[in-house]
Amino acid sequence: MLRFFATSVSFIAVVFSTGCDKPGTSRASHDSTAGTPVNTPDTSAARQPETTAVSTPDTTKASSPKPTTPNLPVSAPETTTAEAPLRDPYHPAPLDTVDTKTYQGWKYYNLNCARCHGEDVLGTSIAPHLILSLKPDGPIPNEALFLQVVCGGRPDKGMPAWCTLGMSTAQIDTIYAYVKARSDAKMHPGRPARRGG
Repeated sequence: MLRFFATSVSFIAVVFSTGCDKPGTSRASHDSTAGTPVNTPDTSAARQPETTAVSTPDTTKASSPKPTTPNLPVSAPETTTAEAPLRDPYHPAPLDTVDTKTYQGWKYYNLNCARCHGEDVLGTSIAPHLILSLKPDGPIPNEALFLQVVCGGRPDKGMPAWCTLGMSTAQIDTIYAYVKARSDAKMHPGRPARRGG
């Protein structure tokens, strides 16, 4: 009798252990049919990992001002440059100092007359040498004749009448002062200096 009971118990144990291993069955369902409550883990909701509060720095607080250096003007490095000479071979110093009338005559002559009568009143192949013309024995020995020739011109020789072109007798008078100074050898060639005053 005992032997039968032991084999029955072992058989039930085998059936019980193998019954839970059948495909499609779970231990929970087998246990529920047997009436034995089984604690199974709750897998319906995944466990959330625990989060720890991390303190972040408060950026709303004003940070302490950084020391700043004042904007100082930047000075250029000092460079010593040699000044250009006031005079060179093309700009020699004036040899003569003349009054305002003669200086103005030099300007009017170079503006209106030098293209034909040459620079420094030295003549060209187009017009005569005025230094010789204003000599006492020349064709224009005085100021009155000079004014007449310049104002009326010499159309037969290609010289225009400057008064009809707008030149005044006062301007012709300054030109005469300059040409006469050159004819009398009172002035050197080149630009004169104006006397102050």
